Amino acid sequence: MNLNDLLPAGGIEALAAQLGIPREQAQRGAEALLPSVLGGMGDNTSQLDAHVGTLGGTDLASNVLGVEPTQVDRGNQLLGGIFGSKDVSREVADHAAQGSGLAPELLRQMLPILVMLVAGHLTGRAGGQPGGLGGVLGSVLGGLGGAGTTGGATDGGLGGGLGGILGSILGGRR
Repeated sequence: MNLNDLLPAGGIEALAAQLGIPREQAQRGAEALLPSVLGGMGDNTSQLDAHVGTLGGTDLASNVLGVEPTQVDRGNQLLGGIFGSKDVSREVADHAAQGSGLAPELLRQMLPILVMLVAGHLTGRAGGQPGGLGGVLGSVLGGLGGAGTTGGATDGGLGGGLGGILGSILGGRR
């Protein structure tokens, strides 16, 4: 799985523009954050469809890609449903900072925008069918798990340490 499978066309560029950073930094940040985002989404598939639908479904990604200001509060609400608290979101960003070399503050700003892109894009791939987001997410997570990565969080691959990263961050808090 690569970023093109997880984000809509122009997603990295929109993320970079929103944050005023180079495309390379946006890509590095997205790659560092995505394992935890996808893992958190995978832990909540039963409630995820309804939550994403309430917040706008495919419009989540469209809002980031469009010309209107991004409604980051929707991304923060989605993160609350995925991780349960701001503290966990902060820990996700702090952990991603260690592997990416990017500032935790930047990754904290990136996280709600990135989750809007991912949730909106995967909802679109699900075709709007009830429960479809969970199915698409399952195939994405299955593809990541079978990617054959060899390392942990430092290997840079999206599949490397997906469960381990999220498990170490959440640490039994659920």
